[in-house]
Amino acid sequence: MNDYIKQDKRKKLKGELTKVLIVLLVFLILILSYILYQKIQVTESNLSQQNITAERTMQTIDEVKEKNKTVTEMIADINNTVVGISKVKNNGNSIFSDENINNLGLGTGLIVGENGYILTNAHVSGEKYSKCYITLADGKTYDGNVVWSNNDIDMSIVKINQKNLQVATLGSSDDIKVGETVYAIGNPIGFEFQRTVTSGIISATNRTIKFEEDEQETYMEDLIQTDATINPGNSGGPLVNADGQVIGINGVKITSAEGISFAIPINSVKAVIESFNLNGKFEEASLGVFAFDKNVLGYIDENLKFNEGIYVAKVNRNSAAENAGIKERDILLSIDGNKLERMCDLRCYIYTKKPGDKVTLKVQRNYRELEIEATLKKK
Repeated sequence: MNDYIKQDKRKKLKGELTKVLIVLLVFLILILSYILYQKIQVTESNLSQQNITAERTMQTIDEVKEKNKTVTEMIADINNTVVGISKVKNNGNSIFSDENINNLGLGTGLIVGENGYILTNAHVSGEKYSKCYITLADGKTYDGNVVWSNNDIDMSIVKINQKNLQVATLGSSDDIKVGETVYAIGNPIGFEFQRTVTSGIISATNRTIKFEEDEQETYMEDLIQTDATINPGNSGGPLVNADGQVIGINGVKITSAEGISFAIPINSVKAVIESFNLNGKFEEASLGVFAFDKNVLGYIDENLKFNEGIYVAKVNRNSAAENAGIKERDILLSIDGNKLERMCDLRCYIYTKKPGDKVTLKVQRNYRELEIEATLKKK
């Protein structure tokens, strides 16, 4: 009987041990399966990440290629609207010689009207009614007549007798941002002088620089500063944004410093361009004041302080301003309700008017505000 009981206990113990071993085996199998699954998941994740990285790399390369292609096409397109300008007709000699560069007065212009209107610097084309020679992108040269010129902003418009010309797309110089990519473009006189394209960024806006000529100080205001190199042949050519829109006209390079060049904002002459394209003429109205914004006053008198408006430094005799009672040292705050912060604001607005039009100016004089009505005269 005792032997039977012992045998039965052994069987039960053996059964229990078998169950424990089975449980342990199942547990080990589960652990191994989990480890193997994790390895597979990590491998698949790595492969997936590698595929994503490779795909993104390919997309980046494609984007760079597409961007380069777009810039190249944009430059090629705008170049068709860029012209060469000289004051003396090319005599057939190489224009790369110093003698011919000086004699020809090489410069650049931009087609802004399909009927032959070309925008450039006044110092490139010369005064109103003077003549110059225009070379288009196809190499053909035409006689040009200066139909408008303004030395204060160094801008002019030249007319040639041609139609159906490709016209540049104008952007807005009021919308530009510091750090924005820009391209400065110059064009040849004939086939020998190869096009130049330089790139950079907008370094600053609303810059003022001082010149000393013939023992007189003059100022240029509201300029766009860029580090895109402006070579002598680029003067009068376009400063273009990444969308192929002209935002300025290249005009000034500081020779004493590297990477500092300036362009005149395109908005300062949009009204003039529009008038020529619509009417074939521009009747320039004049208020007859010479005013500075607060950025210029540091050059003139450090004691002059004001927060808004533009400071009247000079009133022309028998001008619309003098007849209306505007005086030197007045501060012009607004014109017809349009706030004035820069001389460009006043000039751009006057360009939209005609001689004989009336304007209302808000003026600050001795800390008092006045409203003055003026009748614009013909410049």
